[in-house]
Amino acid sequence: MKLYWIKTNALIKRMYSKYIWDIPNRDKKVYLTFDDGPTPEITKWTLLQLRKYNIKATFFCIGNNIEKYPEIFNTIIQEGHALGNHTFNHLNGWNTSTEVYLEDIKKCSDALSYQPTAADCKLFRPPYGKITTHQSKKLTQMGYKIIMWDVLSADFDQTITPEKCLENVISNVTSGSIIVFHDSVKSFENLAFTLPKTLEFLKEKGYRCDTIC
Repeated sequence: MKLYWIKTNALIKRMYSKYIWDIPNRDKKVYLTFDDGPTPEITKWTLLQLRKYNIKATFFCIGNNIEKYPEIFNTIIQEGHALGNHTFNHLNGWNTSTEVYLEDIKKCSDALSYQPTAADCKLFRPPYGKITTHQSKKLTQMGYKIIMWDVLSADFDQTITPEKCLENVISNVTSGSIIVFHDSVKSFENLAFTLPKTLEFLKEKGYRCDTIC
């Protein structure tokens, strides 16, 4: 049974207004984000698709993957994309003590800092979108912006078809949308179909893509 929203509703955005769900603008700008990388081959493929359209995105990286695949991580930076912290071990905040959660985020921050241009990264996306009020308060005090989403592709859901994944995005995107994809093995079948068609759709409809800062 599906336990997530494809389009985050207005009530949730109001209830958790300290999180960033979208970035309203009049310029038809949207924000592509990729979680869970860097991943061999898949992140490289993702970067190639973005390069074809001269599009910049924001990558919320897992610290453990940064340490395992530093060359791919450096390529993300070299190609001008923005970075965010996605914890070191992809922790579910609801099932993790605040102390352990913050330590894991710090460990990911240290991994990000291996590349000097990433050292001041203060964007954070909680894995699974699950974070407690206390955890988010502590992160905000540390200067982090907690980035959620307006449109979820659900590319991670292996029970949906690639066509449904594409529909999730193009039927819900509006100016200011933060869109979530995953550059991971689990998501690649849906991502491989959806991302190129999404980029073409955004171009045809006059949308511009920007990084989150």
